[in-house]
Amino acid sequence: MLAFRSEEHLATWLASGRNPRGEAMPLDRQWLLAQRWFAGRHKPDWKKRSAAEVEDLFRSVGLTSDFWKLT
Repeated sequence: MLAFRSEEHLATWLASGRNPRGEAMPLDRQWLLAQRWFAGRHKPDWKKRSAAEVEDLFRSVGLTSDFWKLT
């Protein structure tokens, strides 16, 4: 995951031709995703999520484009 100051900063980076565009999201959504992603990982009974559970988590924070589909 890369952070950019603005859409213009992202466009400049993309113009360098190093990588294709992935998905852009605001920082507050990244923070919400991180909170939900790491919730409970400190517990001894934590289990890795299935692909379907990860997709549900993505949808819960508004990440619904094809980029976020795993299955």
